[in-house]
Amino acid sequence: MPSVITDRPAVPASRRPAPAGGPPGRKRPARSLRYAAPALLGYLAVRLSGLLVLARWAHLKGHGLRPVLAGTWDSRWYLDIAAHGYTDRLGTALDANNLAFFPLYPALIRAASAVTPGSLGSPGSPGSPGSPGSPGSPGAVALVLAVGCSLAAAWGIFAVGDRLCGRRAGTALAVLWGASPVGAVQWMAYTESLFTALAAWALYAVLARRWGWAAGLAVAAGLTRPTGIAVAAAVAAAGLVAAYRAPGGTARRGPLLAALTAPLGWLGYTGWVGARLGRWDGYFAVQRLWRNQWDGGAVTLRNLRELLLYDRTPQLFLVLVSVVLAGSVALYLLCLADRQPLALLVFCGALLLVVLGSGGVYFPRARFLLPGFPLLLPVAVAVSRARPPVALLVLGAAALVSAWAGGCMLLVWTGPP
Repeated sequence: MPSVITDRPAVPASRRPAPAGGPPGRKRPARSLRYAAPALLGYLAVRLSGLLVLARWAHLKGHGLRPVLAGTWDSRWYLDIAAHGYTDRLGTALDANNLAFFPLYPALIRAASAVTPGSLGSPGSPGSPGSPGSPGSPGAVALVLAVGCSLAAAWGIFAVGDRLCGRRAGTALAVLWGASPVGAVQWMAYTESLFTALAAWALYAVLARRWGWAAGLAVAAGLTRPTGIAVAAAVAAAGLVAAYRAPGGTARRGPLLAALTAPLGWLGYTGWVGARLGRWDGYFAVQRLWRNQWDGGAVTLRNLRELLLYDRTPQLFLVLVSVVLAGSVALYLLCLADRQPLALLVFCGALLLVVLGSGGVYFPRARFLLPGFPLLLPVAVAVSRARPPVALLVLGAAALVSAWAGGCMLLVWTGPP
């Protein structure tokens, strides 16, 4: 496997046609967008093909597409929070406390719905303006936000890959992320696309030494998902190392402030939950009601062993989840061997630690790992160095598998994705 890494770009910046752009950069957005266009078009091609397969599959099963994407499982929780806010009680019911869901995505849904014609109404009342499947509803707004965030995420992923390994690797990385086995979630009313966009641009900002952007994006990521702590850890670790290596006090100030600021989003929300419930461990008490407790990976290993070794008739989606988890660990070992930059290694390491070390439900863990795009960097480098027909064959096969897996996940599997 070719080596990915160093903190310096594999292609000297002075010899590139143009650096990848985005929030942390200083280049003109139009120029940066043109430079990233192949990656974004490739990403769109993958996701549109998956959407067409899903639409046809849903039609054959008698389902509407928009309700599947915006009106099931976690989507309803986010829409309900956007419409009615959070509870102020802990309660005792399992899987029933909405304080487990972080606030940024429902806040964006609420803000966007407030200025969208026809978006008023209850998210849960079928046929009303607020029905998840109706145009202009909060569900439709949530889908538009998810799709927009997925494009921002693909752009940020390309920017990271381009900075480290060149334009072709960045393009392959963005396309491979779109072709993830659970990539269908990227265009659902879920937080994965928003979180991945924030994580990707935060990591890019670290690589570009734009510490203010890195800290701000890490704070936003910490308000989006529990795994926002992984982005905070990445920015904090890189900031502390940069501050230690800086020659003087002024040069240390930016990275040090970023390191101290990065966790504030995650800490702010978990602290707010504690204050709202009147107990210091309020957020963790909520997680216990959702059966999410740290067990060091015992449940993960038990499920992996059962599904891959002993179950003679395992459910297909659970086998897919197991393969993704095992593959993610193997890819992380490759990332370590390739000596990826510290921020990327800390981000993926913390993400794996949180997801695999939880004793909660097993089936959504492939989705929880979806933001870990740096895990795909060794594969993207190999694809970028292959002959064009081979690269197209690999990416096309990944897109087909993703389209099929998305249909299985949403229309065959009877639980949440």
